[in-house]
Amino acid sequence: METRIEIPARRGKAAFVAAGQTITVINTHGEQVVDTWAFNRGDLAEFMSNEHTRAHTPHLVPKPGDILRTNKRRPILTMTEDTSGGVHDTLIAACDRYRYSFLGVEGHHDNCTDNLFAGMAELGLVPPEVPSPLNLFMNIPWSAEGTLGFAAPPRPVPGGYVCLRAEMDLVIAFSACPQDILPINGKAGRPVEAHFTVTRILASG
Repeated sequence: METRIEIPARRGKAAFVAAGQTITVINTHGEQVVDTWAFNRGDLAEFMSNEHTRAHTPHLVPKPGDILRTNKRRPILTMTEDTSGGVHDTLIAACDRYRYSFLGVEGHHDNCTDNLFAGMAELGLVPPEVPSPLNLFMNIPWSAEGTLGFAAPPRPVPGGYVCLRAEMDLVIAFSACPQDILPINGKAGRPVEAHFTVTRILASG
């Protein structure tokens, strides 16, 4: 049986994953952005890198069949399935306290950078830096002139999911993005929980 793990609204979660296992990230309510990171379990200084992945794939947004690579250009995840509508982002950095300060927030605001550290801390780990995340279910429309916007997914798919196969032993980390000022988390702008599962590897023989 797979265990369905909650990524609490506005919070982070991480898990150990073995090579060959599949991680299914579920957009439970259809409009929640999930910042996603992956680190080599044996060397956290090696991690999934959007910049390095883009040099090896023809897609700005990953699609099923695409291999996601590390900052050492090695495969770390392969996207095998996407029922969510395929709206994701690989360009925007994880939100942090400085981002919310720019948006006029005074004092603390939950953010994905802190959520990465908190989720990894539950496993007794400290990430060496905050890589650019794969922002699953995040809609960042770009114009031909190179300007961008922030919008809710155009066709929300409650329960839509993305499947990622681990290509090495890794640590997967997520943040249910707490952005409630810009409209990336649905029209109401209210962050909600998401979920993920990790398949077990069946013993042969």
